[in-house]
Amino acid sequence: METITLGQNGPAVTPLCIGTWAWGDKFFWNYGDRYGPEQLQEAFTAALEAGVTFFDTAEVYGMGKSEKFLGQFLQQTQQSVQIATKFGPLLWRFTAQSVSDALTASLKRLQLQQIALYQVHWPFAFFLSQKTLMNALADEVKLGRIAAVGVSNYSAEQMRDVHQILAARGVPLAVNQVRYSLLSRQVESQGIITTARDLGVTILAYSPLAQGLLTGKYTIDGAETPSGARKIDARFKKEGLQKIAPVISLLRNFGEKYDRTPAQVALNWLIAQGNVIPIAGVKTAEQVRQNAGALGWRLSDDEIGELEQVSRPWL
Repeated sequence: METITLGQNGPAVTPLCIGTWAWGDKFFWNYGDRYGPEQLQEAFTAALEAGVTFFDTAEVYGMGKSEKFLGQFLQQTQQSVQIATKFGPLLWRFTAQSVSDALTASLKRLQLQQIALYQVHWPFAFFLSQKTLMNALADEVKLGRIAAVGVSNYSAEQMRDVHQILAARGVPLAVNQVRYSLLSRQVESQGIITTARDLGVTILAYSPLAQGLLTGKYTIDGAETPSGARKIDARFKKEGLQKIAPVISLLRNFGEKYDRTPAQVALNWLIAQGNVIPIAGVKTAEQVRQNAGALGWRLSDDEIGELEQVSRPWL
């Protein structure tokens, strides 16, 4: 399995990341309904069997349950696994000590001495300044509890600001995790992708299948109906599905050529951008195996260009 270095000198990780937001989360993902600990254990094992050893979580996912599950599963393997988790700059966190305490709690749940990648979950920090926050993270790098520092949902300007603060401490900004897919390309028009390349920052792309729209299973005439929050998402209504039909059609065409699914083609397109690692959320082993089918092959330059062209309405 090829690997990608996070940032300029961070850990080497697989070109696909497993997202674990649904691991223990009842509010958004109905954890406990048709999937539970057994299915998550199987998903973890299937990922390692497929050679995918990079997992993304956060302290807020399942109110800490996602980290706990990963911690339990990690104890059962000798394989090298890279874990990314996130710090939430909440209202009551306004000191460097609060950053250290949150990291300590995440490490305890994960049963780890060091996090491969520690990310700031969102850019607004209430009473905690970015300078205090980034210096606290730099301190933890020096202490060896964090291998690489990342951010999430930061704009191009915000990315430059924190990159400068960290650089003054000799710590590179490794990652910006943003929403990015064929149906969410605003990060390109907002200059985030270009800025990341300029700064040597790797992009982690969350929601790479646009909440399932790019799987092709939701169609105007199809029997598949969205569940949860997707029920009220306009993109899943008739007009929304009509709008994305040309994209899905092209994904199907390329999928037939390579004997791949539309979802695998959509993930491959993201990986082909270079310096981009999609985070594919999973609940089951089958979903892991499906997502892993995006690896080991590559769309041609012409095909990448065709998908870029047909998805321009989402720039």
